[in-house]
Amino acid sequence: MARIVMKFGGTSVGDLDRIRNVARRVKAEVDAGNTVAVVVSAMSGVTNTLVDYCRSISPMHDAREYDHVVSTGEQVTSGLLAMALQELGVEARSWAGWQIPIKTDGTHSKARIVDIETDDLVARMDRGQVAVVAGFQGIGPDNRVTTLGRGGSDTSAVALAAALKADICDIYTDVDGVYTTDPRIVSKARKLNKITYEEMLESASLGAKVLQVRSVEMAMKHGVRVQVRSSFSDAPGTIICDEDEIVEKELLSGIAYSRDEAKVTLVKVADRPGVAANIFGPLSDANVNVDMIVQNVSHGGGATDLTFTVTKGDLARCVKVLEDRKADLGYVELLQDANVVKVSVIGVGMRSHAGVAQTMFSALAEKGINIQVISTSEIKVSVLIAEEYTELALRALHTAYGLDAA
Repeated sequence: MARIVMKFGGTSVGDLDRIRNVARRVKAEVDAGNTVAVVVSAMSGVTNTLVDYCRSISPMHDAREYDHVVSTGEQVTSGLLAMALQELGVEARSWAGWQIPIKTDGTHSKARIVDIETDDLVARMDRGQVAVVAGFQGIGPDNRVTTLGRGGSDTSAVALAAALKADICDIYTDVDGVYTTDPRIVSKARKLNKITYEEMLESASLGAKVLQVRSVEMAMKHGVRVQVRSSFSDAPGTIICDEDEIVEKELLSGIAYSRDEAKVTLVKVADRPGVAANIFGPLSDANVNVDMIVQNVSHGGGATDLTFTVTKGDLARCVKVLEDRKADLGYVELLQDANVVKVSVIGVGMRSHAGVAQTMFSALAEKGINIQVISTSEIKVSVLIAEEYTELALRALHTAYGLDAA
């Protein structure tokens, strides 16, 4: 007998028939003798509707009331699923985040989980009752409902699995696992049997949409084994686990890409100590996250060009901050380009293999793709290229690293 947490996303519970299908999946685990907690998202589209309601009624809304409203989507789903399970003869009970309670900090709309009290939950589960938990929500120190931000139900599920000391946390979604790259673009992409926490974290932060970044961070921190699998088939998915559990480590686990990139170049910035701090300090104060950075070498200690990337959503704010400080920063011209994409190759095997970056650069060069910016870490190499070459680059790199399915 195992203790498992099953999490179902919005598409998996998108209508009543799909909720009934989820109930049958949960019943199968109960019939197998497992102790089960289920975490659910709102039905697909519901959260967007609730957010629109809030923005329409009050553009500068109270964040506490916003959380109170948008958290209701998950409560509806959890109640419906509990009823569906009861119809199948399975004892079940729905739980809102505050009823467990899932305690968070007081940062409304993007709260972080502080603690989960599981005594009552565990006692009921041990008696055979399925706990159906509303994801995405908790309760803050002021006794108000909080939400965890978009994708927060993944974080709820992993945190609950950690608190329950579950054997595994199964994340059910509309894909059947983690692939070497986006199979909608590269038809020869392969589904991975296992991937390390570090690789999944890099993939999630670099554009892969399979799991929310915070949920992977939490899984790695607490050693929660996570499996990504399909709600619509019984095929095994991809297990996210510690590196030591993977016997045969691939050089690369995959290739990720992000279209949410914009490039900013400051032309002829003074090349002297403190200039970078004067540029990036105000951007940080304005909550603009800077990613890739490259500075050209100046000749004779004069001026240099400085290039970096931000998200497309931050581009307008970034440009305004820099233009407002042009006199202090002393650059000649500000250039911006939102038609770029970041492509990254990821793998723990890079630690022990040389030539990974060279393979990437050669493969792109053979296709006539110019690299604009490069950044590296211990297990990834990222490049910025023109957005029009996204599909070509992914296919070329997938083949160059021998990732194509047979």
